[in-house]
Amino acid sequence: MPMSDELFGTNADGSKNEDYCMYCFKDGEFTSDMSMDEMMNFCIEKMCEFHPDIDKAEAGAMMSEVFPKLKRWAGD
Repeated sequence: MPMSDELFGTNADGSKNEDYCMYCFKDGEFTSDMSMDEMMNFCIEKMCEFHPDIDKAEAGAMMSEVFPKLKRWAGD
């Protein structure tokens, strides 16, 4: 997800958290306890829904490159 000021999540004190989006992180906590694979499957569906020109295999390949590098799952 392209991150911008209006999409940043929030810390417990209400300040912006630039590491996570508002859909994943709110009030200092993750909004869902999904594994990386579960999150990828969820996001593949959403990506294909919003970008009909991208198929599930292409979306999955993109996410397989990016998700392991995200702070939440880096080092898992």
